[in-house]
Amino acid sequence: MKTNDIARAGVIAATYAACTLVTMLFLGNLAWGPIQFRVSEALCALALITPAAIPGLTLGCAIANVANIVLSGTGALGLLDVIFGSLATCLGALFTWKMRRHPLVALAGPVLANALIVPAYLPLLLMGAGFYTIPFTSISLDGAWPLMYLFGLVTTGVGEATIMYVLGLPLYRSLAKTHLAHTDMAEMGTSK
Repeated sequence: MKTNDIARAGVIAATYAACTLVTMLFLGNLAWGPIQFRVSEALCALALITPAAIPGLTLGCAIANVANIVLSGTGALGLLDVIFGSLATCLGALFTWKMRRHPLVALAGPVLANALIVPAYLPLLLMGAGFYTIPFTSISLDGAWPLMYLFGLVTTGVGEATIMYVLGLPLYRSLAKTHLAHTDMAEMGTSK
């Protein structure tokens, strides 16, 4: 990795972590939980421009999820989010980079990765945080993993799709017009 790529990854990581923490402060559990609108996920669109976004987004997500353990007191259960939430962000960014020639398809990577991975461990986190029913229902989390997974699949997928296409796509389009993005895309053999 070149020095410029390391610097970009660091800036992306810091921006992702800061945006996630700001979301948590102002939108409460919408950065975490069964219904997520993690605004920082819009930064996954940066993977359309530079491969440095992949480690940057992954590190930023890990930092934000570690901070959430400290701030919310989820304890050891929060490590599930550090590991698997960061994995989802990494896989989504990797897919976005690989499919960068088709931005609308590429932005589906973070949507699919988060929608499939996050709901798998979400019931454990919710029970650890004191939730005993699927949010907005009276269905008990105890023994209802398939229902909770389906609920999480839909809500996480819809939230992520909203963020990626309402915020991420315009972010990409505006950045693609800059000199830096054109330089990166030319170096990587891509075009708008």
